[in-house]
Amino acid sequence: MTKTGMVTSPHPLASAAGAKALERGGNAIEAAVAMGGVLAVVCPHFCGLGGDAVWMIADGAGNADCILGLGQAAAAVKASGPIPLRGPGSAITTAGAVAAWEKALDHSARNWAGEISLGDLLAPAAEIAAAGFPVTKAQAFWLDFRADEIGKWPGFADLFKPGPAALAPGEIFHQPHLAASLEAIMRGGAREFYEGDLAHRMAKELGALGSPVTHDDMAATQAQKVKPLTVDYRGVTLHGPPPPTQGLATLMTMGILDQFDAGKWGEETPAHFHHVIEAIKRAFLERDAIADPDFVPLDTERFLSPEWLAEKAGTIDPDRAMPWPHDYRTGDTVYFGAVDKAGNCASVLQSTYFDWGSGIVVGDTGVIWNNRGAAFSVDGSHPNCLAPGKRPFHTLNPGLATRGGRPCLLYGTQGADGQPQTLALLLTRLIDFGLDPSEALKRSRFLLGKTFSDTRDSLKIEVDAGEQTLKKLATLGHDLSRLPPQSPLAGQAGIIQIDEKTVSGAHDPRGEGCAIISGGEIGN
Repeated sequence: MTKTGMVTSPHPLASAAGAKALERGGNAIEAAVAMGGVLAVVCPHFCGLGGDAVWMIADGAGNADCILGLGQAAAAVKASGPIPLRGPGSAITTAGAVAAWEKALDHSARNWAGEISLGDLLAPAAEIAAAGFPVTKAQAFWLDFRADEIGKWPGFADLFKPGPAALAPGEIFHQPHLAASLEAIMRGGAREFYEGDLAHRMAKELGALGSPVTHDDMAATQAQKVKPLTVDYRGVTLHGPPPPTQGLATLMTMGILDQFDAGKWGEETPAHFHHVIEAIKRAFLERDAIADPDFVPLDTERFLSPEWLAEKAGTIDPDRAMPWPHDYRTGDTVYFGAVDKAGNCASVLQSTYFDWGSGIVVGDTGVIWNNRGAAFSVDGSHPNCLAPGKRPFHTLNPGLATRGGRPCLLYGTQGADGQPQTLALLLTRLIDFGLDPSEALKRSRFLLGKTFSDTRDSLKIEVDAGEQTLKKLATLGHDLSRLPPQSPLAGQAGIIQIDEKTVSGAHDPRGEGCAIISGGEIGN
């Protein structure tokens, strides 16, 4: 039990909706659904009804589950060349976020005495979509970043560039069509999105554009509740989502780091950064084996076994970096989390994959469709090869940790390839060096390999790591690219820390989000 609840999200309006759900007696899942609905409105550049979601949940006794709200490839999909990154050719999978809300609320009602309906929880989102909200700096940034592309995306410019210029920060943005879609779900339930009139309209519009996604594909979309993967780290049990997500990559990284004495590194030292970076490399070299387990089973226990982790740790040279070019996976998302007074927890990521997903605004529904299908390989021998009904590899990777059988941490971040990297750095700061969430989030971060704006296989690192650290990492063989402090490239993470009967938390200073203690206290 905790004395109070807490929520964290990348947008103040979403955090406020989650806090309000807790204050009216709702549980962590109900608060998270309220936040997820608002984020689908106020963060259209990163998530929405047409995207996916991964949930990690646990009750106050530490009983953990994972909900995979992941769309599957259309039944009629065919691999006839490279998969486009945008447009109808990328809109080849269904969307699982709304199904994840449904599955989470079912768990809430069955196990946590949840009573608030999906309709009630989505009311704030519908109201904000209709009334409008100030455009964030992040939304404006991503509109400007894609300015040369958005004119080619079906229905996009009419909504997001209604005049000669794109929407500017602070400008009030109205989404009446999205409000109507949310209201349809409020009336008809989650299955309205997959089987009702809304589903028929979306399927018709997608089909007219050339997407293979049909109404039957939507109707076949269901979220799954599965058991998380776990690994021990310094007496804390870390829980992550199983394949087809990259949760395994984060857990492999932490299991490798557990083989070392962090006290010998020192906090924020070159040795600290070096060991985290090198552990990430070992995990990423195995990551291509991750795919939809319904198509390609994977022995995850082997990759988390003490023997395998010790073997990989033994390949890390404390005095020399492993040379690094490796395939990069892109994508953007939002992280949000909640804990209630009973100690129940929800740790969630929602995403349309790339910023703005496929770029398609589906007819008059206001729904931006995902481009998650672009994550498939068209190599028929690859574990993640495209196939009808298959779910693609997912970067979505929220986590939670338990100590002594009780939840102690909720965490997650935006950032595709950067997710395991950021999480490993944050977890070492929180667990090894005792930093509080706010301090852990504001410290320097790194990104290994290519990014959407830099195709070099360098180690991109925020310069507030310190000049001595940067020079030492260079002498160890890391090919450095310098980023400014608090760089948007480092993504936006969130943390809630639960310590006996107190909670603390924060959202990333690189964005505009916040954490709110149920009752009104706000943190960065």
